[in-house]
Amino acid sequence: MKYGLIPALMLIVNILSFSQMPNWNMTLLSNKNDYVSGTQYSAVWGYVAPDNREYAILGAPSGTAFYDITDSLNIRLAGYVGGLTSAWREMKTFSHYAYIVSEAENSGLQIVDLQYLPDSVHLVNTFLFSGYSKTHTISQEGPYLYMNGGNYSSAGIFVLDLSSNPTQPVKRGEWEQSYIHDCRVVNDTIWAAGIFDGHIRVINASNKNNLVTINSWLNVPEPGPHNTALSADHKFLFVTEEIAGNPRVLKVWNVSNVMNPVQTATWHPTNITTSIVHNIEVYGNYALVAHYTSGVRVLNVSNPSQPVEIAWYDTFPANNDFTYNGCWGVYMFPSGKIAASDRQTGLYVLRSSALPIGVNGNGNEIPAKFILRQNYPNPFNPSTTIRYSLPQNSYTKIRVFDVTGKQRALLVDRMETAGDHNVSFDASELASGVYFYTIEAGKYTDSKKMILVK
Repeated sequence: MKYGLIPALMLIVNILSFSQMPNWNMTLLSNKNDYVSGTQYSAVWGYVAPDNREYAILGAPSGTAFYDITDSLNIRLAGYVGGLTSAWREMKTFSHYAYIVSEAENSGLQIVDLQYLPDSVHLVNTFLFSGYSKTHTISQEGPYLYMNGGNYSSAGIFVLDLSSNPTQPVKRGEWEQSYIHDCRVVNDTIWAAGIFDGHIRVINASNKNNLVTINSWLNVPEPGPHNTALSADHKFLFVTEEIAGNPRVLKVWNVSNVMNPVQTATWHPTNITTSIVHNIEVYGNYALVAHYTSGVRVLNVSNPSQPVEIAWYDTFPANNDFTYNGCWGVYMFPSGKIAASDRQTGLYVLRSSALPIGVNGNGNEIPAKFILRQNYPNPFNPSTTIRYSLPQNSYTKIRVFDVTGKQRALLVDRMETAGDHNVSFDASELASGVYFYTIEAGKYTDSKKMILVK
């Protein structure tokens, strides 16, 4: 009798491993699949306009679609920009512009003006230069874009500066020691994923003209890192494992001592070991994970070494197979709406009952009032950090002026969540002297003086 139970138990375990449980703690608001073709959808990102309207940006087979998701009952296409056909299209935003890259030859960097939304979007520039015509992924911090992979040099990382004119990027420094698939940039530190050689690299980008390696390590076991994200306190690094062994898991590294990283956890979806993890975005104590055939997964990462799955929505219910079908990317808005892209079926707009409305992306306590703090260091050469606090979600601008009143840099121009924030200012291209930085956040304004000494 006991021998007859063994095959039955193995069958039950097998069914649990390969079956998708019903969607949990997630509600579908809309699914948009307007650009079906032989080539599939790719990345998703978001943009919040000064009037607080929210837009999901979807990488389509031959272009980029912009959806107004503000009204949950009337989610609609607001604009579309065509491009060369590519299986991969990724984007980031700064100020009222979207920056779009793809793997298509001569696709360059498309720059799209979003200030006319909700009526229309406008392609204003396609940026290329000798030796550069395509990019695999794009990362952004403040007025800087970090271009990863593609065909420039060794396909590492190079920096584009948007601070003087967001429509005319200026190339700054580069790191070209090996191929970089994707990276995360926080506080002028690059956390780079070398998917083919298996290494995570930490790079100092405080001087945008000179990127310097701090440390690197192998993302063992079965290394194949695709994408990274930091915990709210910046002490833990989440790494998605897109290639190499099986299962392909989310790995958690304690990086409080960046010279001695320690792996503290791995994670895969509840009862599923066969789907492949792709992208992760962290918002305070919560992480959103795009997990290909098992869809969108939501984790509580208040204890980063013990991720707890609290919600999921399967955008690809056909199976949980070991393939690159299904959910590609995720993004969460200040309203709590979640945008997800599925390779086969396009845009999903979701809401999770397990998440608080308007999650603070910094994981901080909400400040009691608006504050613009003195930059540090001051005097400085060539970079400094400006810190500020917002008691509520606010459209925020931070600009730098010289003593004549001429604007020299635009550092922040976007909707930001309530909490404590900081932005770096790299003055490598400016002369020594006195400068002023100002903040406009809602109705709050303030300014302070800083000194550049070279």
